[in-house]
Amino acid sequence: MRELVILGTGSQVPSRERTQNGYFLRWDEDGFLFDPGEGTQRQMLYAGVAAGAITRLCITHFHGDHCLGVPGIVQRLSLDDVPHAVRAHYPASGQEYFTRLRYAASFYERAELLEEPVEEDGLLTVGPFGQLWARRLEHSVESFGYQLIEPDGRRMLPDQLKAFGVAGPDIARLQRTGSIEVDGRTIHIDQVSEPRQGQRFAFIMDTRLCENVLRLADQADLLVIESTYLSAEADLARRFGHLTARQAARVAEESGVRKLVLTHFSQRYLEPERFHEEAAAEFSGEIVVASDLSRTAVPARR
Repeated sequence: MRELVILGTGSQVPSRERTQNGYFLRWDEDGFLFDPGEGTQRQMLYAGVAAGAITRLCITHFHGDHCLGVPGIVQRLSLDDVPHAVRAHYPASGQEYFTRLRYAASFYERAELLEEPVEEDGLLTVGPFGQLWARRLEHSVESFGYQLIEPDGRRMLPDQLKAFGVAGPDIARLQRTGSIEVDGRTIHIDQVSEPRQGQRFAFIMDTRLCENVLRLADQADLLVIESTYLSAEADLARRFGHLTARQAARVAEESGVRKLVLTHFSQRYLEPERFHEEAAAEFSGEIVVASDLSRTAVPARR
């Protein structure tokens, strides 16, 4: 299963309608928790997301609405005796903040939390999920966006497998080796399969428009991106290092995004349909105006 569970969608301060940020990406066997703001632990309970589902914690920057939920999450990992290691990515320049958040209160630390600070742009790690990248954004403090890239693969074709007599363990062997011999003839993988494009996910929070916004969003199947302001406040957005809904949608259109998730809304706005209207003027794909405790699926492979 690949889906985004939206825990909170507000910026700066929570409101009656919106909790601060929090986004959980379920990606097969892995669970990525992005930017847990204040109240994330409680929102996870409402959403049915267990602490044990988290395998990676990814923080874009150390403004409170993106990280004040860290103490509760860290302590919950130990309280629930999460058996696997959880890896934490965050800007290395904010090491002192992460340390304070991690040990904000006394607790019996049983869970294994492995810190992997982000020093610079580039590939962070490779795992069963694919590649995890980080790229520096333009905000008032150091901030990184994240990109998940699944390698391209091949889709096996049942009718062709049957026609060539490939079945059972031979299918897995063919996938490993690229060719096998069946009844005296060599079968190549391209005879019984077709190319399958890997999926991409991008997570972009507080930033002005910059080159790395486009690099992160490039060909994303699912793009989660801040749209703090409407276009009438474009000057305000630039001054404080944020995007408007129209800018975010233009990025999605230019980058070949399939599904656009707008979030991180200023508390001054009470009409979410206005964000959809602005985005629809720029982006021709599917648009989701995020709401607390909603879910959206990663689009099926192309």
